[in-house]
Amino acid sequence: IRVVESGGGLVQPGESLRLSCVADGFTHGYTFRHYDMSWYRQAPGKEREFVASITNVYLDTRYADSVKGRFTISRDNARSKVYLQMDRLLPEDTAMYYCYVQGTAGWGQGTQVTVSS
Repeated sequence: IRVVESGGGLVQPGESLRLSCVADGFTHGYTFRHYDMSWYRQAPGKEREFVASITNVYLDTRYADSVKGRFTISRDNARSKVYLQMDRLLPEDTAMYYCYVQGTAGWGQGTQVTVSS
């Protein structure tokens, strides 16, 4: 499985970013649409933590309390992509953000998000 994140960058507090993740290379007849997808993040000196997830069929979403109301996860099964819209960013959102194919070993390399004035 290949997982590639993009869209990170340096922004000021209160600004927005949209992260994208493409996942492909599935085998045994499975495709992107068969998998729930998640975003995680890891700040320096801290453990990796859950940010948001979305199910594969009914598109049910779940968020960490720290991002609820500011972040929105979505997916496009036709393009094998999952997105994370991040609004009203805070300095504490600074981290490496990772895309994860749930139930597999499919992690991306991450995309850095830095929120600083």
